[in-house]
Amino acid sequence: MDLKLDGAKALVTGGTRGVGRGIVLALARAGVDVITCYRQEGEAVSTLVRELKETGGDHHVVRADLADPAQVTGLIERCRTHYGRLDVVVNNAGVISHVPYGELPLAEWQRILDVNLTAAHLVIQQALPLLGEGSSVISIGSKSSEVGIPLRAHYTATKAALRGLTRSLAKEFGPQGIRFNVLALGVIETEALEAMPAEQAAVMRKRYSEKTALGRLGRPDEVAGAVLWLASSLSSYVTGATVHVDGGIS
Repeated sequence: MDLKLDGAKALVTGGTRGVGRGIVLALARAGVDVITCYRQEGEAVSTLVRELKETGGDHHVVRADLADPAQVTGLIERCRTHYGRLDVVVNNAGVISHVPYGELPLAEWQRILDVNLTAAHLVIQQALPLLGEGSSVISIGSKSSEVGIPLRAHYTATKAALRGLTRSLAKEFGPQGIRFNVLALGVIETEALEAMPAEQAAVMRKRYSEKTALGRLGRPDEVAGAVLWLASSLSSYVTGATVHVDGGIS
């Protein structure tokens, strides 16, 4: 199916690994020109650059630490310079840690909020002049915002806040034809799982697979499929929504 995205311009934050990488590559293969960012140099960056060159298109992989507001500003300026507009914005960059709430340091609370929530806010706010009628802003959320997860109160709080932010922006900018939605993810199999010791990874796969209706974990390309739908005119009447991409996890 032709999603009619050829020539569209997109920004995907945190796009060199895992879910973000799957989204970047799916958009590029659909004919979208993509800017994405990373925080640290590494093999994932160089291999993504190579894959994007092989795919074709006007793509840019740039370094930006989104915990630094000045670097967010620089990232949006790159979008303005290279493209002059944005049709799709995907707030994917995020961090997580596991800390008992009673022992959670303020600095760690702030770190998680800075990247997961404040950075998304700054990206959206500063990208507004580049967005026009038909633009789609997609934030990557989590099923945890509904159910809560021990040791992740700070992370869960940011994902719940993204839903409220999205609902409000959908109503404020709906008259301009700009749509805002959240994808609430379940457990997606990425490099983080593969990096675990084999026995630990097997336990994790079994535990979470058994919690889903489909009996398995998700894949980055399945999240990317939902992004493609929300980026296209097929979802033109969908805004302020939380779309679950979680395999029916309970």
